[in-house]
Amino acid sequence: MNVNLGAVVVDAAELEPESAFWHRLLGGTIAKTATHHFLRTDGFPVFVIQLADGQVPPRWPEDASQQMHVDLTTDDLVAADRLALAAGARRLRPTDDVDPAAHKGGRVYASPAGHPFCLRSA
Repeated sequence: MNVNLGAVVVDAAELEPESAFWHRLLGGTIAKTATHHFLRTDGFPVFVIQLADGQVPPRWPEDASQQMHVDLTTDDLVAADRLALAAGARRLRPTDDVDPAAHKGGRVYASPAGHPFCLRSA
């Protein structure tokens, strides 16, 4: 028996800003319904943004629980940081854990709906 990851699903009170953010960051194509946006990208399982009226973002790192987070890898943290911020992310952790000259380390962000994610050296 095999168990495979079929999708990553994130809740959002507003579909458009959240799906536009992930689409800009990851690329791919989006199929939309009234309650779900399905982002398909090479090398990833389906990334689904699901309408959730009243969704409340995690209060991490102030609170104990992240609820969930996504780790993304990149070969250029500086460029990926610029892309994430331009797409609408907000940084949750300082960047002092990153060596810009060596392009190594990791950074922690939140998507427009408040879901934490990390960009890490590949």
